[in-house]
Amino acid sequence: MAKTKTVFECLACGYESPKWYGRCPNCGVWNQMEESIVHKEQKTKGRGTLGKVSNEKTKATQLSKISKKEAPRTHTKSGEFDRVLGGGIVDGSLILIGGDPGIGKSTILLQTALTLAEEYNVLYVSGEESLEQIKMRADRITDDASNLHVYAETNLFYIHDEITKLNPDFLIIDSIQTIFHPDVTSAPGSVSQVRECTQSIMNIAKGQNIATFIVGHVTKDGQIAGPRLLEHMVDTVLYFEGDQHHTFRVLRAVKNRFGSTNEMGIFEMKYDGLKEVLNPSEIFLEERSKNTPGAAIVCAMEGTRAMLVEIQALVTPTHFHNPRRMATGIDHNRLSLLMAVLEKSEGLLMQQHDAYIKVAGGVKLDEPAVDFAVIMAIASSFKDISVRGDMCFIGEVGLTGEIRRVTKIEQRLQEAAKLGFNRAIIPASNLQGLAPVDIEVIGAKHLKDAMREVYKN
Repeated sequence: MAKTKTVFECLACGYESPKWYGRCPNCGVWNQMEESIVHKEQKTKGRGTLGKVSNEKTKATQLSKISKKEAPRTHTKSGEFDRVLGGGIVDGSLILIGGDPGIGKSTILLQTALTLAEEYNVLYVSGEESLEQIKMRADRITDDASNLHVYAETNLFYIHDEITKLNPDFLIIDSIQTIFHPDVTSAPGSVSQVRECTQSIMNIAKGQNIATFIVGHVTKDGQIAGPRLLEHMVDTVLYFEGDQHHTFRVLRAVKNRFGSTNEMGIFEMKYDGLKEVLNPSEIFLEERSKNTPGAAIVCAMEGTRAMLVEIQALVTPTHFHNPRRMATGIDHNRLSLLMAVLEKSEGLLMQQHDAYIKVAGGVKLDEPAVDFAVIMAIASSFKDISVRGDMCFIGEVGLTGEIRRVTKIEQRLQEAAKLGFNRAIIPASNLQGLAPVDIEVIGAKHLKDAMREVYKN
């Protein structure tokens, strides 16, 4: 009988220990130690036994002698999806996509597979759904799904045999937590299984030059389940975000070896699948509150895209000693900081007022250029005076109330002008060298200057 031993491995950093710890001794994270069984005789087999791995010895090469070549990309016919990937799918790349249950991970990958199957050989492997369930979902998306190969299996050896037989151009695994390696005795989804299966799939993808998508489950904290090593192994990590009570979905790249991690794709969930939102600014502003106190418009940048979003604020008196500060779509700590700046700079005493901030449409904004609009929305609600509906605000706000320079100001102003805005207040330092735009631009150095301009009438 094979000798076995039990080890406890940290899901966050991969640290192994013979005994369980509540807190990982290596990374300090709590409640991440998971038990797994290791066969000693299997240690010599190495990890990721499937796929072609080169054992040839390589030599160091000077960087100047390496020829530069562009990685060939395949377009998915979805502009939003290609944008997030950096321009398309790179051959032999390994892409991990995670998100909450029911958010649309399987739907977007099935749509992509059906589109690619029109010209390429695509294999869709599902460990969660039967072939009949995949067929029902495919029929809602398209009328012709005859070219896509689907395979319902969880055994990694059988999946490898099917890949060898079909030799696909693209491979989709849904999901990595349901696939198991027969030589690993732990349960599917455990640290050892996820690591072994991902390593084997990576060897297949790199050895046979197959672009591969892997679906990953997430924990209650929103992180991809399994060892943190999983995100380091793959080439690209995508997160599919959204609220199940809203139809909009946001696809973000948090790691991309072949493109920028600042890009964002927006989709709308409908009965027949996910549809691209080509002009998100128009969608987010179609129900905005015009001439209503507590609303301000900002033009934020997500990668190369300029997007106008409404910031809503509600400031109301409270009878409790500790007023509430709640924020949806921006960081809670940023809200507290900006309110302190507003109180110090403008003398608006809000210690006895609750403050609620929301970014309309369920979008999350984290760039500094939204500070100005957040402050103007709070001041508008506190004063109970509305801001002009054709005005937008762009700028970072410092702790002393100064309005600081932001990047890509011309692109932001062009987007605002395209959607019918007539006036924009921006940092005064951004006026230098500004190209002509079809919108009235007002520069402000300090919050006091902006307040005088907004409420001069």
